[in-house]
Amino acid sequence: QVQLVESGGDLVQNGGSLRLSCHAPGTIWRRNIGRWYRQQPGKQRELIATIRDESNTATYSDAVRGRFTISLADDKKTMYLQMNGLKPEDTAVYYCNAERTRFPQYNYMGQGTQVTVSS
Repeated sequence: QVQLVESGGDLVQNGGSLRLSCHAPGTIWRRNIGRWYRQQPGKQRELIATIRDESNTATYSDAVRGRFTISLADDKKTMYLQMNGLKPEDTAVYYCNAERTRFPQYNYMGQGTQVTVSS
C-alpha cells in the first residue's frame, strides 16, 4: 500500500491563497491520473480537480474553476493544488488521489489536510 501525504493546509483569510502538496514515495503520477477531492462540513466528498499526465490536461469542478490550479512536479512524485481567491465555502478537508487504470492498476487516497477560510 502506497501512502500519500498531504501538506499545506492552514487557516487563511477570505481572499487569501494556499498551496497544497501531496507527496508519494515514487513516480506514482507518471503517465497516470491525479485528483484532488474535498469534504466540506456536513457534506459528501466531492471531486474538484483532475490531472492526466499523459495528455497534460486538467479539469475542474464549477466551484473552483478559475481559482484553483492542479499540477505535477517534474519528478511526478508530488502533486500540487494552488488555491487563490479562497472563500469561506472552500473550508474543507482536502484529499489527494493517484490512480493507474492500466495493469497493474491502483487507486490511492491520502489522509487529508484541513483548510479553513475565515470570513
